[in-house]
Amino acid sequence: MHAAQNHLVELLPRVDRQRLLAACEPVDLQLGEVLCERGDAVHHVYFPIDGFISLLMQSDHHPSLEVGMVGREGMVGAALLLGVGAEPLQALVQGAGSTLRMSKEAFDNELDMSPTLRRVVGRFVFVRLSQMAGLAACMRFHLIGQRLARWLLMSQDRAHAAQFHVTHEFLAAMLGVRRVGITAAAGELARQGLITYHRGELTVLDRTGLERASCACYAADRSIYREHLA
Repeated sequence: MHAAQNHLVELLPRVDRQRLLAACEPVDLQLGEVLCERGDAVHHVYFPIDGFISLLMQSDHHPSLEVGMVGREGMVGAALLLGVGAEPLQALVQGAGSTLRMSKEAFDNELDMSPTLRRVVGRFVFVRLSQMAGLAACMRFHLIGQRLARWLLMSQDRAHAAQFHVTHEFLAAMLGVRRVGITAAAGELARQGLITYHRGELTVLDRTGLERASCACYAADRSIYREHLA
């Protein structure tokens, strides 16, 4: 029996949780691993434990853009609840770690057997839609430095560590900006004593200060999650 260390799984009643866990297998997530491509048929759902995953939108002739991030607070494959059998986004492992993987057939069966699972996953879909709507406004109206601070906070929440590996090129792609913008924004955060960055290793020194430097979207995302999935 696997330990339930994913928040969505932990919200289930004991009997439902044990049945779901018995149908899962533990899998190690490797940094840079692609779990699925946009448009692929859904074969598995994932409940991350201590790894985390970027959800990317791909557009012709442009780099992929991050439109969501999933750690132990959520899951990949929730669109199955809506009867959609194709992946809407690319799922790229951003933080190595472990996850629980479940086949589509087993997950569909659990949705039929557990009204609570159906309700929890439905609320998670609502939260993700709300957060993605907020992201669209954030990208349009907020400065690169604010958005970078928000992204770093989101990553730290899911990495459960103050230090993680990330390049300027990767940050630029995730935020949909030029690398020079990331360099300037990261340099300013470093000058304020909020982070250090050296050869791809980024360390958060002052989380409270980083929260002040972030736009209000970070707090809004956490608030809507707590409201519906606490």
